[in-house]
Amino acid sequence: MKIEILGTGCPKCKQLEANARKALEETGKNADIVKVTKIDKIIEYGVMSTPAIVIDGKVKAYGRVVDVEEIKKWL
Repeated sequence: MKIEILGTGCPKCKQLEANARKALEETGKNADIVKVTKIDKIIEYGVMSTPAIVIDGKVKAYGRVVDVEEIKKWL
C-alpha cells in the first residue's frame, strides 16, 4: 500500500501525515508514506486545495485534515 500526503509542508499537511501514521499503527497495517510537495505533481492529481491524502493512487480527501478514524476506514 502507498499513502501520499500532498502539500507544501504546512502545519495541516504535517498533521495529516501524523494522522495517517497513527491510523497505520492502530490497524497494524504497513504502507509507504510519501510526501508530495511539488506543485506540478499535486496538480496532476487534480487537487487544488491542500492538504490531500492519496491511497494507492486514489484521492481520498483534500482541503482538510482527515482524522485517524476516517483514514482507518480507508485502509
